[in-house]
Amino acid sequence: MALPFGSELAGPFGLIWALPFLGMLLTIALAPLVAPRLWHRHYGKAAAFWAAAFLVPDGMRTGGRATLASFLDMALHQYLPFMLLLGALFVIAGGLRLTGTPRATPAVNTALLAGGVVLASVIGTIGAAMLLLRPLLRANRHRAQPTHVFVFFIFLVANVGGALTPLGNAPLLLGYLKGVPFFWPAIHLALPTLVLTAGLLGTFYALDRMTQRRAREDGQRVMAEIEKLGIEGAVNLALLPVAILALMVKSLLPPSDGVEILGVPWSMADIAADALLVMAAGLSLALTRPATRQANAFAWEPLVEVAILFAVIFVTLIPVTEMMAAGLSGPAAPLFAQIYAGGTANNALYYRMTGLLSALLDNAPTYLMFFGLAGNDAAKLAGPFAGTLAAVSAGAAYFGGLTYIGNAPNLMVKAIVESQGLRMPSFFGYVGYAAVCLLPWLLVVEALFFH
Repeated sequence: MALPFGSELAGPFGLIWALPFLGMLLTIALAPLVAPRLWHRHYGKAAAFWAAAFLVPDGMRTGGRATLASFLDMALHQYLPFMLLLGALFVIAGGLRLTGTPRATPAVNTALLAGGVVLASVIGTIGAAMLLLRPLLRANRHRAQPTHVFVFFIFLVANVGGALTPLGNAPLLLGYLKGVPFFWPAIHLALPTLVLTAGLLGTFYALDRMTQRRAREDGQRVMAEIEKLGIEGAVNLALLPVAILALMVKSLLPPSDGVEILGVPWSMADIAADALLVMAAGLSLALTRPATRQANAFAWEPLVEVAILFAVIFVTLIPVTEMMAAGLSGPAAPLFAQIYAGGTANNALYYRMTGLLSALLDNAPTYLMFFGLAGNDAAKLAGPFAGTLAAVSAGAAYFGGLTYIGNAPNLMVKAIVESQGLRMPSFFGYVGYAAVCLLPWLLVVEALFFH
């Protein structure tokens, strides 16, 4: 029988309420590796189980009204704008196609990776990866061992490149939705991102040059023809500013009344921003030639999967966020005591913990968890505690490249490369690559900026 709303049993959340969130993250991390076919067919059922594991007991605890209010608040102010932006960028990037084949010299490969880093903060890591991967595949198709090219592509384009704007990477978008200013990441993460990018590009250039020299010594022919790069679906370039404007609408428009849905307010600024994103996606679908999307192998399934999984992640994060917000008076007090040893935040520990959990689970929910652990107050974190927020943001954006499961584009890149008949490392082989080539530069960034 449901308990009455406001019952004395409806107190603060205890640690046990974090189990649905942790269960969901572990399921996302392990199920695709242990049982990929089963996961692909039944991931929606697994997600629904973990959502019910929180919603049903909490509904019984509060009588349902408080649970519904928390759910609607999360849906309107976090999940809906998050998914609308991801969807708009997914549709717009899916309508852009680079044509042609550059000659795959070490300099050209390095330049393509550098360009992808820049693009990732404009059209997102998924958009940049999908736009540049196929030209890079065509350029390197003649090489006997081009694996390292696509491993570094994951490091740089699918992860590090998205560190400078909310458009670039899901964690930063979540921070923006919580109140972090749009240009805050570009200001506070520019130098660490530059150091990390330069280090990785330098490492890649040296490795690619050595690989090509060995190939020539073995008698392999370097492709002589050069097909100039072009672009199809250029109308989508004009739609990208609309997506950027949609993100900035909340700060450009003054606070104003909107509507209430079952008592939960939805401001006119939020409504306008969401409407702009829907409009941008709709125009892209209407104005892009179907042949361009077909050539890009555009499909809705990846977006649908992300929408389902993140819906459950956001739902199960509700009690975790409240626990973190309670600080030293809440059930996470022992963890706070470790991170705030001596009365000040240990930013190096924030960077490492956010990063390692991002690599093993997923960087977006990990960012939210540590954002909450750092106080869940965007004004303070973007101001006097900017060092802590920078550590959390950098950890979430950079470390996703340590494993295939650290960020959504990683497995997408692996699957597309293998579909072209090229080999990619196994899960642990990739981790070995990352440990040798990426991890040392992550530690350099920590030593320079977060100690």
